[in-house]
This record gives sequence, structure tokens and C-alpha cells, in this order.
Amino acid sequence: MSAGDNAANAVRKGDEFDVAKADAELKANIDGLTGTPQVRQYPSGASNLTYELAYPGRKLVLRRPPMGTKPKSGHDMWREYRIMRDLKPVFPAVPPVLHYTADETVIGAEFYVMDKVEGPLIHNDIPADWNWDAADGAKLCEEFFSKLVELHAVDFKSAGLSDFGKPDGYIERQILGWNRRYEKAWTDDVDKFEDVRQWLDDNRPKTENAHAVVHGDFRIDNCILKADDPHKIAAILDWEISALGDPLMDLGNTLAYWIEPGDPPYMQMMVRQPSRAPGMMTRAEVAQFYADRTGHDVSNIPYYYVYGIFRLAVIIQQIYYRYYHGQTDNPRFKSYGQMTNMLGLLARERIASGTL
Repeated sequence: MSAGDNAANAVRKGDEFDVAKADAELKANIDGLTGTPQVRQYPSGASNLTYELAYPGRKLVLRRPPMGTKPKSGHDMWREYRIMRDLKPVFPAVPPVLHYTADETVIGAEFYVMDKVEGPLIHNDIPADWNWDAADGAKLCEEFFSKLVELHAVDFKSAGLSDFGKPDGYIERQILGWNRRYEKAWTDDVDKFEDVRQWLDDNRPKTENAHAVVHGDFRIDNCILKADDPHKIAAILDWEISALGDPLMDLGNTLAYWIEPGDPPYMQMMVRQPSRAPGMMTRAEVAQFYADRTGHDVSNIPYYYVYGIFRLAVIIQQIYYRYYHGQTDNPRFKSYGQMTNMLGLLARERIASGTL
């Protein structure tokens, strides 16, 4: 999706599916659909594929796993559908899901469908033609982190999500899991960062702050803003790695993506959202905002921030591993090894400074 809009493009070669079969499945399960849908595709990388199905008077969004073989746990459409379905009554800022099927004979894979939420989706910067000042940026920033607070306050048990995951032991599983993933994805042109990994393990909090629904990828560029008031969030997207766990781990992941205007150039290269815009909080201000509204003790928040940085380094390294071993020739990934090193060095520096 391009900055400032929520638009799809032509379907990429190799990502086509049988539209007639999909249309029949949807009309049998969703009331009021008429005509033949016009199908377009949203840009995406190696993650799940997302399409727009435009019927007369109604636009739907279809999500399916990527083409080819894949581990089911990594692209579980039912799990993604279910978290949005069950959250919607208690946390309205999710798209309304309509239908899921595990029948792979329809389009070649399981998939689910939701109503398209109209509104702008923005990336690195606030669109210049919005003419926003610091007061506007502050409104969006507060709205964004208020939504994270609201999500973490959801009573997942009463929402029917008790079996969505195993919140006990979440911190340990995350730290040990990301350490293992880094070892498997390591290439000999990047640092092993054994000191960072050991520090994360040695300093693991002994108790968890709480158990909550954690989004796992909570960023402004994963939010559809309201069409009539872009200071407000209409829907939060990309629930594919959501889980039940410690909410401060979720906050740490979000802070790892939160780039400030004064951050060094190598951090500026990682901007994915308009966190540098006038009026946006600093990471320290975000932590205090979160503490004030949740009552959670954030005195150890630098630990969770370092965790978020290292997790991001592992994700980048996993992509680079595929490039390094010739499993993809996308030139965009050529510099990802350098990015892994930069993130690891950032984690090392924040361990030494103890700051955000």
C-alpha cells in the first residue's frame, strides 16, 4: 500500500487464483454479494498474500498464505481470522472478518475474507498535503499508543481467547526462541553477537508483568486511519504473529521500530512509520505514557527495548540468510547483513548505556 492511500495494484504473475471458484464460495457464505469481483493485489514481500475483491457496492479483502510450501505455523490463516473475529466485540479497531475456509480446492490454499476498511495508510512520513503541525502529530501519536494500551487491557478470557496461546513462560520462550533462530540464520559475514544474546538470557525478568493479547508488529504503518479524521485509527492490520504474552514485550517490539529525529543515520535507515514527525513522543515519553495508563512498572523498559532490537535483527538476518544462500535474488536484500550488524551494535550500545 502506498503512502497516503489504501490502494491495490494488478495481480502479480504467479499469484493468480481461480476468481470464479472464490466468487462462488463467497456468495454461498456472505449475504448480499452480486456481480463479478474485480481482483487486485496489495504489495507484500514474503508474507501472506493480500487481495482486494471489488464487488458492486462492496470491497472485500482476501488473505492467503504465500505460494509454495510453507510451515503451517508461520502462515496460519485460521489463527489470524480467529483473533480478529474474537477481538472485534471488545476491541473494535480490527477489520470485520466475514468468512474462513480450510478448503484448499477453492483457490489452492486456506484463506479468509474481511470487509475492506477505507482510509489512508501511511508509511515513513505524514503526507505533505495534509499540512499537519506538531499538534496534529501529537494527536495521532496519542491515539496510536492508546490503542496499544486498550489492546493490552482486553480480558482475553472473557473474549473466548483463553486457548489462543500459552502466556505463562512467554518471556523465556521468546528469548530462547529468537536466540535459536539467530544461530540457524547466522552467516559468516555478520557478528555472532553472543554477548547480546547472553545478556538477554542472563537478565530475563524473573516474573511476567501481566498476560495480554500481544500484536507483535504494532506500527503506525499497520494501521488504517479514519477517512474523515486521520488523527484516529479505524483498523489495525497484520495480526499474523499475535499471541498471548507479556505486554511489555509487545511494547519493546514497538519501541524497536520507533525512530526519533535525533537518532544516528544508521537508525534513520530503518524508518517504517512517521515516528519522526513533529509532535510525536520520544521512546522515553512513550514508556511513561504507557506506564501512566496501564500501571505497569516500566523501570526495566530498556531490557524490553533491547529484546525488540535483537528480535528485529533476527528477522532481518533470516531474510539475509536466504539471499546469502541464493534462495532469493532480490537485490533489496543484499544489504540486510549490514543491517543485522547495525541492529546488533545498537543492542550492544543500549545494553551499555541502559537507556532508550
